[in-house]
Amino acid sequence: MCHAWPAQPVCEACVGLFGQPVPRCTTCARPVLASMRQCGACITKPPQLDRCLAAVPYAYPWSTLVVDFKFQEHPAWAPRFATLMRSAPWVEPALEAADLVIPMPLSRERLRTRGFNQALLLARALEPAKLMASVLLRIVDTPPQSSLPRKQRLTSVQNAFAVEPLQAHRLQGTSVVLVDDVMTSGASLHAAAKVLRQAGVTHITALVFARTE
Repeated sequence: MCHAWPAQPVCEACVGLFGQPVPRCTTCARPVLASMRQCGACITKPPQLDRCLAAVPYAYPWSTLVVDFKFQEHPAWAPRFATLMRSAPWVEPALEAADLVIPMPLSRERLRTRGFNQALLLARALEPAKLMASVLLRIVDTPPQSSLPRKQRLTSVQNAFAVEPLQAHRLQGTSVVLVDDVMTSGASLHAAAKVLRQAGVTHITALVFARTE
């Protein structure tokens, strides 16, 4: 960001300036008052997620870095982003308690275009020993969530995910961390969490690098 460390996307000074933690809703990671545990929306309609954690806001400079990470071919940035994610409050305990770490999958079409799955790179850098990358499948190639209005985001991914039938038994009674790079409306994470629940997962923590606010 400040270009003081060209070998890395961010230096410690920039993390200190732009990456300070803020109080967030425990189940959707939206910013809340320090005295609040959950936002009103999650209290009124509990989400599929038991917990939701985010490292930074999807705002300057993180939004630019995420776009470059995904679309300007900078997969080597994943370990640095994962370090920032691990530094966020409650992330270390969540990873320690999890049986499995599952990245949000890309469709075949999207993977062919981009060349890598950014969520998989983050998950591998976070907790390689618990990584289970092939159990959750994206079976429908939906438009990018950022290109859709909120109402369409909530419906476009409803049937986009499935559990690999031959591996479904490995999910029974497990606690998982579901990893993605950005959370916007949360529609994709909630749709993925729903099929994991149906497969027998008992506790789901979503962990994202950046959260829109």
